[in-house]
Amino acid sequence: MSGDTTTSAAPWTAQIPAFLTFCRLEKGLAAHSLEAYSADLKRFTKFLGDHEKLPGIEELRNYLDYLYEVGLRSRSVARHIATLRNFFGFLLREGVTSADPSLHLRTPRQWQTIPRYLNLEQIEGLMKAPDPARPLGLRDRAMLELLFATGLRVSELCQLGVSDLNCDLGVLRTMGKGNKQRLVPVGKSALRAVRDYLEKGRNRLLKRHVSRYLFVTARGGCLTRQGFWKLLAGYGRKAGIFHGLTPHVLRHSFATHLLEGGADLRSVQVMLGHADISTTQIYTHVMRSRLRRVVEQHHPRA
Repeated sequence: MSGDTTTSAAPWTAQIPAFLTFCRLEKGLAAHSLEAYSADLKRFTKFLGDHEKLPGIEELRNYLDYLYEVGLRSRSVARHIATLRNFFGFLLREGVTSADPSLHLRTPRQWQTIPRYLNLEQIEGLMKAPDPARPLGLRDRAMLELLFATGLRVSELCQLGVSDLNCDLGVLRTMGKGNKQRLVPVGKSALRAVRDYLEKGRNRLLKRHVSRYLFVTARGGCLTRQGFWKLLAGYGRKAGIFHGLTPHVLRHSFATHLLEGGADLRSVQVMLGHADISTTQIYTHVMRSRLRRVVEQHHPRA
């Protein structure tokens, strides 16, 4: 089904800004998701060049072949397909096209990998890496402790407001994907680190500035996702964790250690903010290993 599927005289690429606005306002997607959609569609339009007609299935398949040729892995190709399907679905809804060629694309099979996580010794080393004698060290220690204590996404961590954390009750409020609010309990170690930062570090960083954000820069703004990624990598090197340390590794560590300690999958799903428990089931390897230990320890013929 190659060829023109458009029913509108307007160039199809002119619909991209409207699509991104729709994703932001109607679907409530976070800024980093919008950035990914925008980058994917920019790459797609660059590949097509001066292609005024809305591309059909042949053009889409050629594009996927190109993505494989330049070395993208199955997971990345699957993300590009998801972007195209969302975009073509929007065009169909808006009446820009009468058919959706992206429905004929086959999503590549993705082998599910066990999430990387840190053991308790690595966690301890990472928490000790920031210098508590410096305001930045107090802030960074509090961020690391809070991230491991709650399993927040890095964007959620950076956007936390001062009023979002109730240290007396030991609970924080965060806005996750799709503008869904959730409450997450916070452990004593993280609360101590946050209190130290609030008492000894935050005002020294702000000086005369005022900010609603909990974790601030010297100018009063919030730390960016990219900024936190860089400082985490630096502390990882200092703690001897050299490869692949990302905020998501700490999120995986939070979930893994909870499950190893006996938490149920449904509770972990709620705290992580997963809309579907199937997303949380990537941690079933932890459940399986725990069940094996239970059988070995308690079954009379194990």
